[in-house]
Amino acid sequence: MAEKIIPVVKADEEEEEELVDPQQALRDECSQKQEAQSYWAKYQECNNRVNSRSNTAETCEEELIDYVHVLDKCVNKDLFKRLK
Repeated sequence: MAEKIIPVVKADEEEEEELVDPQQALRDECSQKQEAQSYWAKYQECNNRVNSRSNTAETCEEELIDYVHVLDKCVNKDLFKRLK
């Protein structure tokens, strides 16, 4: 009796398209730009220098922050245009 009163809805069993995070896609694009590559190289250089020493107080925090800042600035230009 309940089947007659409450309709049964079945989901389509079609394969849904995989969602792509637009922010990650833009980060990937922006990381290939010259300015970002320059900051990434500075970060890697610092990382190599720190890893080559056994006892150092140096960190690469500033270089990492600079790199992420450049990426975020690039991503923010187009991110909201791509959101649905």
